[in-house]
Formats: sequence, C-alpha cells, structure tokens
Amino acid sequence: MGRTLELVRRRAEHNDGELFSLEELSLHQQDIQMIQHLEHWCRQLRILYLQNNLISTIENVGKLKKLEYLNLALNNIELIENLEGCESLQKLDLTINFVGHLSSVQSLTHNIHLRELFLVGNPCADFQGYREYVVSTLPQLQFLDGTEISRSERLRAAQGLDQIRALVFDPLPANVHSFLPFVCPILLESSTCFVLSSSSGAEQKQQTQQEEQAELDFWQTPCSFSPESRLAAHRHLEKRDAQKKPPPPRTLITADGRVLNANEPKHLDTSLIDVDIQPNYARVLVKGKVFQMVLPTEVKPDASTAQRSQSTGHLVLTMPRVTAITTHFIKTGSAHESLEVDSSRRVDFTNIVQRPHSREGPLETRGTTVQSEPSVSPEFVDDPDVPPLM
Repeated sequence: MGRTLELVRRRAEHNDGELFSLEELSLHQQDIQMIQHLEHWCRQLRILYLQNNLISTIENVGKLKKLEYLNLALNNIELIENLEGCESLQKLDLTINFVGHLSSVQSLTHNIHLRELFLVGNPCADFQGYREYVVSTLPQLQFLDGTEISRSERLRAAQGLDQIRALVFDPLPANVHSFLPFVCPILLESSTCFVLSSSSGAEQKQQTQQEEQAELDFWQTPCSFSPESRLAAHRHLEKRDAQKKPPPPRTLITADGRVLNANEPKHLDTSLIDVDIQPNYARVLVKGKVFQMVLPTEVKPDASTAQRSQSTGHLVLTMPRVTAITTHFIKTGSAHESLEVDSSRRVDFTNIVQRPHSREGPLETRGTTVQSEPSVSPEFVDDPDVPPLM
C-alpha cells in the first residue's frame, strides 16, 4: 500500500500531490496487476488512465461516481463487470484485452451516460453479429470502436436481436472458433539455465551465444496468446532486466581533483534543467544526463546567470571573470618597446603616442585607462542561426 500511495502522489504532481481533489490520474505502464484504494483516495476522479498494465479484473472503482473516462486498454481483462456504480461514465476503452464473453456487455446497461465503447482486439469482437449485439444491447451508445452508430444501423440491429442473442447465450455457438486462443510469438516461462564453471574466454563466448539463442527461442516459439502467456512474457523481461549489469558511474572529477569535460544526449525540458556553476567549471544536468565544461579562467558563480530561449531552446550561461582584462607593457632587450593588448578588445590606437625621447620611459597612452567593451551584453539576444545545446 505504501508503494502504491507513493506512486499515486508522484503522478498527482500537477495537483500539488493532493489526492482528495484529484480529477485526472495517469498510471499507464506501471506493471499494475490489481486496482486498489483509488475509490477511497481519489473520489473526485473524472479521468483514469490504466492502459498497458497487467490488470485481470475490473474492481474497486464502483465508488468513483464522477468518473467519465476509464482507459483499460492492453491489460488482461476477461470480463466486463463492476462498473454499475460509475454513474457518470461516458467513455470506456478495453482495446486489446481478453474479453471473450460477449454477454458481459449487458453489465453496461446501467451506465446510462456511456457514449463511447472500445472492444476492438478482444476475442468477442470476432463473434459473428458482435456489432449488432452491442448496438442493440446498449442503446445509449453513440460510438463503437471509433465508428459512429447510425439510426439505420440501430434499427437493423434491433430486428435481428433475438437470433444473435440465441448465438451469444449458446454454450457452444456455431462460431466457437472465435473464442479459441490464437497463435502469437510468445513462449511460456523458460527453465533453461547455464552454469559457467570456468572463466576462460572460450567458455564465456559460448555462454553468451547460448543465452542469445535462448532469448531468440523465447520470442520466436509460437504459443497460445492468453493472460497467462502475457504474464510469463512480463516475468521473463523482469528476469532479463534484473540480470543486466548497471552501467559504471561516469567519472566527472578524477581522483587527483582534475575536472573532466562530459556531455550526454538529453532532451532540454526547462523544468528539468539544473545548472551548477563553479569557479573553474560549469555543469548542466537534464534528467540525470550531464553536460560539463571546464572553464579556461576563473569565474564568479554568484554573479553568473542562465537564460533559455522559449522559441529555439538555446541556453546561454553568462559567467563574469574574476580578474579584469588588463593592458600589459613589455620592454624588450632592444631599443624598441612594444605594447601588447588583448586582441579580443577594441582599442583606439590613434591615442597611443611616444615620448620625444625613447630613453625617458616606456610608451604610454593618453588618458588614464584603456576602456574595453563589456564582456557580455546585459540583454540576452537569441541568435536562431546558432544551434541549440544538445
């Protein structure tokens, strides 16, 4: 229960983690096998996404009186049930499940506001007369499997309802083959294992080849497609992922204190960007991916800023230097003297004059100091020709 509550709160971040007033919740692809606690924690739910999980039974949602949309696609559900209490239900998605009893559609007659129903990909959808039976059984429906129900179709379905109903409730209908499991490339849990008795390179190579062949056999050997085989495939993937060795941690700073450059591919979502500027390096973290750059000179972290363009995604870091740019006078061994200035700065050379006698001292400039332009512009100007940081 603790793990489930933590998961739900994490998915309720858009509602400041509050569950009692939560209206929309997405729990897809979380390997959930049972629906629990939601009808007590989230009574105000209007939209609930549970697709692509391992749920086998529709349960514990009867108290969600305000629920309008329930998505249970890609699960292991075999029967439509326990939805009578969802008084506001307007859309139900059961795409690609294992619903074989078409008669269970009758349980939805109490959901008078139901307008859309998806059953495509279920065994019952292959039943001869499937659409006619659903249309006539649920007169409140407006769309079935994404196709609008016309008035003429509803009239035709009502005319042949008795004949179709006889086939539906026949324990051995004529098209019973529609309920038989079909073949798919999924193999039940394999019991093959390999033991490495020696650390020689040849045996390690042989073990790797055997494991690759076993993995290939698992997915290519045909078997019946059922909730059990889907669970077996899930357990196989979990076991395989558990055996994978985690990648070694990336070295950002060596043992002797030397900072390294690093750059990992990332999606620059502004809400997920964390910028850390230090005196001698800058680091940008995006969803755990690192971009780190060693700086050629010391900067002021407290005076640094980070700006990003909302149109192009360019990220600009402004980092003032600790030491200002200075002008150096160099005295050579000969009678001539030279002036060295920073080539990146613009200097007015017309103001540079020489004393009447070279022996009196070095060259000097008119005025007190050489003024240089600011190192960075106070306003961030986004240049679309510069590619974004990736």
